[in-house]
Amino acid sequence: MYDVIIVGSGPAGMSAAIYAKRACLKTLLLEKQPMGGGQVLNTQEVENYPGIPLAGGFELGQKFEEHAKALGAEVKTEEVTEINCLEAVKKVKTAKGEYEAKVLIYAAGASHRKLSVPGEEEFAGRGVSYCATCDGAFFRNKTTAVIGGGDTALSDALVLAKGCKKVFLIHRRDAFRGSKTLQNRVEETENIEIILDSVVTEIRGEAAVREISVSCVKTKDERILSVDGVFAAVGILPYTKLLEGQADLDEQGYVVAGEDCRTSVDGVYAAGDVRTKPLRQIVTAAADGANAVAAAERYLTSQKD
Repeated sequence: MYDVIIVGSGPAGMSAAIYAKRACLKTLLLEKQPMGGGQVLNTQEVENYPGIPLAGGFELGQKFEEHAKALGAEVKTEEVTEINCLEAVKKVKTAKGEYEAKVLIYAAGASHRKLSVPGEEEFAGRGVSYCATCDGAFFRNKTTAVIGGGDTALSDALVLAKGCKKVFLIHRRDAFRGSKTLQNRVEETENIEIILDSVVTEIRGEAAVREISVSCVKTKDERILSVDGVFAAVGILPYTKLLEGQADLDEQGYVVAGEDCRTSVDGVYAAGDVRTKPLRQIVTAAADGANAVAAAERYLTSQKD
């Protein structure tokens, strides 16, 4: 019996493991990948984590894992296949066995929906990005393209427009889905060019992205745009299937949880990109890990009273 089982080893999960061990809680962290770190491992450079002006994502992910293990956190490479968390004892199954704990911290993360076009995987981290807040600074005075039509795409275009020479905003429909306020701001921004009824069909370059092919969905006409970066903003897929039918999820599939990371189920906490929150960054995920453990400690204390 563990005090805490953590599912996921991204910044939220590793932060939770660090804080749990500092609280002297018997802790198990389960991660399906052989290396902890989550999505940060696939990030070429991180320059907005406090105290570390510039670091490779892989390096930063390793540091998170080394810190947790140095404090004695037990980390196992096992993919979680089932979770039963409605009872007082939380049960977590993997292909190798079943584990029990008094508290579950769910930090399985999320993934960005892909464009699924030639060149996307090849140039990931070399011009293709999924986060303007994270990577926009690398494209100062350059030309970028944002793909999408929702609030995220509109916001990303506005963020990039502050530093980029030009931003193409490409959407496959004839109207944006995002808020009217954001649409008005985009339309008023001189260095944003809106391209509707169009999709990106290919991303090309050599060492880095240099151009994209764009096709009009109505006329099938193709055009080539010279760009230095492509920002895909077509949706995020949270890994919350294991909690379906147990913890409350919102319409997009995120676990409903506030800043203390408490879910609708007693003793279950959601941390990082899986929970409802306005900003998904490494620093906010790490903060979630700490908040989840603080709330879990209060819960464990209440169970003893």
